[in-house]
Amino acid sequence: MNRTTKFIVSVLGIVLGISGLNHGIFETLQGAVPTPGLIIQAIGDDQQMWVHGTEEAFTILPNFLLAGILTILFSLAIIVWTVFFIERKHGPAIFLLLFVLLFLSGGGIGHIVFFIPTWLASTHIHKPLNGWRKILPEKTQRWVSKIWPATLAISLLAFFGALFIAIVGYVPGMSDPDQILYFCWTLLISALGLILLSMVSGYASDLQKQLHTPVNFETNKRFGVNHGK
Repeated sequence: MNRTTKFIVSVLGIVLGISGLNHGIFETLQGAVPTPGLIIQAIGDDQQMWVHGTEEAFTILPNFLLAGILTILFSLAIIVWTVFFIERKHGPAIFLLLFVLLFLSGGGIGHIVFFIPTWLASTHIHKPLNGWRKILPEKTQRWVSKIWPATLAISLLAFFGALFIAIVGYVPGMSDPDQILYFCWTLLISALGLILLSMVSGYASDLQKQLHTPVNFETNKRFGVNHGK
């Protein structure tokens, strides 16, 4: 098993779950009010803290209370699944299913771009990473493999900083809502870039571990994984 990749996926699963919880809690606070359509604002007028702080989401559910409760449940399920079960035989498939359910219930739209690479990484937990071995020569692997703890930590700070700003609309030294929104998006894009870099570094780390402790991927047949790339 590629343990660094698994760890990164689990951490990002927690992040996605917390992001979903954020939407679910605010939707629940709006009560059993009918949703206006498929596109909703998770943060209602009574809870909105600044002009851009509405947290847009998609839902197929008829009212905010139901949408919020199910969003919270699916968010918690994603956290539990990615931490304890993502390496199982159908781990990535169930992860995908849970995220689709989260999206349909009202878990938000923007974090789709964070889910896609996280899900793809989850499909590599039991693969020998031969494709990445060609992309990352051994010399490059050695230094790239060392940076993922730092890049992952910084990406989390950027992501949760953006989440905080999106809710409260506060950045020290800024008062223009449009500037604050721009800064929030800058943090999110930076977080995404650092997450992608962390994944590449994680692959390099797992490749280095395979060099020093060769992994017999045949022993993982019980996971039912196609050991392609």
